Amino acid sequence: MVPLSVVIITKNEAEMISRSITMLRQITNDIIIIDNGSTDQTLNIAIDNGCRVYQKSWDGYGANKNKGIALARHNWILSIDADEIPDETLLASIQKLKLDDPAIVYDIPFKAYYGNKPINFGNWGRDHHIRLFNRSLVKWSEPPVHETLILPPVINVKKISGYLHHFSVKNAQEHEAKTIHYAQLSALKYLQNGKKASFLKLYIAPLFHFVKTYLFLLGFLDGKEGWNIAKMALKNTWLKYHYLSTAQQTASKKNYQSETPVITYEFKAEAQAK
Repeated sequence: MVPLSVVIITKNEAEMISRSITMLRQITNDIIIIDNGSTDQTLNIAIDNGCRVYQKSWDGYGANKNKGIALARHNWILSIDADEIPDETLLASIQKLKLDDPAIVYDIPFKAYYGNKPINFGNWGRDHHIRLFNRSLVKWSEPPVHETLILPPVINVKKISGYLHHFSVKNAQEHEAKTIHYAQLSALKYLQNGKKASFLKLYIAPLFHFVKTYLFLLGFLDGKEGWNIAKMALKNTWLKYHYLSTAQQTASKKNYQSETPVITYEFKAEAQAK
């Protein structure tokens, strides 16, 4: 076994979680599940497969991942999502690592799927993320969405062979629902950071993202799925700035009508774990 812990955040992931756990059991005896109120068989599957399961309140993707990191038995952390499955090549690569320098983090290639179809082009076709790191130096940021690892200047990034196979969406309906959800969370993040919804962001940026994804990055070669990915890239970009603009207008109106300035806006959608 490799001296590392695996941290997975879950909510209703029974369909995928057992496949991921089965593979991960080849390299570790410490898999931590941070669950956000699953109502399917996710918890039973995880417990039956020897995982340590904790039900925690939802404080955001990065925050809940950090909860799992704090509970790990090892300082080296492999952080994955419940819809990601490591392949044999990746597991073999991890087994060969010395893991003796906490200033090294490992960048892992991703293979994305739309349903069961692998995506080879566009943004999805070149995806990779740092997911293996030492918690003594690295942790997750905690925005509403699109959490990133906080890396100190001493960190050295190394690439590693193999893939995390990411089964991102089952179909176009789920893809659109996720697009809307993440757009709402992105708008909240932008609002908190004081970002503005300019004309350029609302009307030029969405078109640019479509053209880049579908044409420049050859997304059209992925067929119907490539078209859907580019279309949702456009929709996500427009929606997040549309929601941001609406929030800013609401806040401005409240500020104008109230003697006490109002600077916050509550989005109707609540963040939920993947």
